[in-house]
Amino acid sequence: MTARIPPIQCLLTFEALARLRSVTQTADELFVTPSAVSHRVKQLEQIIGTKLFGRADFSLTTQGSEYLAQVREGLASLQKFPGLASAPGKRKLRLAVTPTFARSILIPRLRQFTETYPEIDVTLQVSIPLLDVVAEDADLMVRFGTGRYADVEHVCLMKDDVTPLASPTYVRERGPFERVQDLEGEALLRSPLEPWRTWFAANQLDWPEPVDGSQFNDIGLLCDAAAAGMGIGLIRLKLGAPWLDNGTLVRLHAHNVPSPHAHYLCWRTGSMDRWECAAFADWLKKSIG
Repeated sequence: MTARIPPIQCLLTFEALARLRSVTQTADELFVTPSAVSHRVKQLEQIIGTKLFGRADFSLTTQGSEYLAQVREGLASLQKFPGLASAPGKRKLRLAVTPTFARSILIPRLRQFTETYPEIDVTLQVSIPLLDVVAEDADLMVRFGTGRYADVEHVCLMKDDVTPLASPTYVRERGPFERVQDLEGEALLRSPLEPWRTWFAANQLDWPEPVDGSQFNDIGLLCDAAAAGMGIGLIRLKLGAPWLDNGTLVRLHAHNVPSPHAHYLCWRTGSMDRWECAAFADWLKKSIG
């Protein structure tokens, strides 16, 4: 009878758990649940017929140490691709990303990924799921919202703070804005992606959500409009960093307020079994963490 080869997911989980010695950290790294980690290790032990971990601190048994060396050698061999530079069948990875996250966060870092993983071709599509503008057939999606997504698996990538920003000229001509109440009567730029009521409530203002004035369904466009002097935008600091760094936008107050929403990496069940999806997810979490 031919010996059964353990599933690659079991081997990857064993290697990660032996390295990290934490079920929780292993689950985070592999984008699975802690129970899945335990299940995979038990499955591997049943297949090879030996105990791999001896104690609750995940120290290896003698057989576990010996097998770990074999597993790492085997995984290293599998990561060596023949004719990588000229291979016609490169891995294809389709990403659906919200526009300003792509512009401010992903694009400045993406060269690091493509240089680290030259065997993966990336296709980047714009998506605004909060407004039902969704790219079709994406392998991985970055969504901005509450994190309550029943249709996909997901992990939080990035939280952010909001604060009012405006152009230096607007502040010079209309300011100073020394108190939050000084925003009364000003041109407040609006977006359904970042309601002003978050800022008002945090500053004990019972003002209603603005219903007049220019509105934008993209935070990058909102930043551009504020930089052009059209008014004051409630903008997330990490996404607004390019405009703050080049001086086209300035802060009105030193006080930040946590945004009620965050950026999440989302995927359909089974996607993380594909090597290129897991590689990108792991890289992105570490890159912006």
